[in-house]
Amino acid sequence: MEKKERITKERIKNMKNNQKDFDDWNKIKKETHNKDVPPLFSEREIWWCALGVNIGSEEDGKGKNYLRPVLILRKFNKSVFYGLPVTSKVKDDQFHVSINSGEIKGSIILSQMRLIDSKRLSHLAGKITDDGLKDIKKKLKNLFP
Repeated sequence: MEKKERITKERIKNMKNNQKDFDDWNKIKKETHNKDVPPLFSEREIWWCALGVNIGSEEDGKGKNYLRPVLILRKFNKSVFYGLPVTSKVKDDQFHVSINSGEIKGSIILSQMRLIDSKRLSHLAGKITDDGLKDIKKKLKNLFP
């Protein structure tokens, strides 16, 4: 059996058992860390981002590169930003804001805001409006009175 085929079968087995494949993600994380030049990005953009495999209920990336769409909420410099992950499930409650922007349809997960290094960014997926960003910031303020 080829190495790639064995890894794929192992990943499928782990997913069926609801196990997280930290070892596979660690290989991709090392490649991500060694990126030479991170992409240029701006606030309001939604990027596919290598979020990886995380602990417990923290939002994971999906697919072979562990990617998930992330809204760039606040850019601090060319290397780091506050990001909000997006789920494909449409919800609109105190912890979510529904979104339909470019190829991205679903909900922004307000409760999962985190500092992200731009090396994790893969490719641009869309951009929200100024008003959309204002609505998100207003909802975030309600989470942190």
